[in-house]
Amino acid sequence: MKVILNKDVKDLGKVGELVQVKPGFARNFLFPRLLAVEATEKRKKEFEHLKAVAVSNQEKAVGKRKELLAKLEGITVEFSAEASDDEKLFGSISNLDISRKLEEKGYEIDKRDIVLEEPIKLLGQYKALVTFGKDLDTNITVSVARK
Repeated sequence: MKVILNKDVKDLGKVGELVQVKPGFARNFLFPRLLAVEATEKRKKEFEHLKAVAVSNQEKAVGKRKELLAKLEGITVEFSAEASDDEKLFGSISNLDISRKLEEKGYEIDKRDIVLEEPIKLLGQYKALVTFGKDLDTNITVSVARK
């Protein structure tokens, strides 16, 4: 019996794949748990259409992310913070702070997409990596000055 998987099934396949299984396995395990549906011609066409739409949407999203990264390249985010005489900050600057500052400038970047080696605890200039996945990243400069 051929079925189309609704969810990833270990040792069987991934979402949207058309797989051959024994009828009892499909009836007693896959169908009751809504892990798969029987592969009729209508459902095959439906899944192919949904795959095509998903690929198209993903390509558009990657294009938008590339545009955003091109705008972000070389940008400097400036902070002014209170610091002690030996240039240690009272507190720290994290990726959340950088995300908020970028949002003020009009860039919608999630804090999880900003990578710092460690929170910034000293005055000076630092590099932060903005990444949206494989091969989609750029560096920004974070400048911290005394208030």
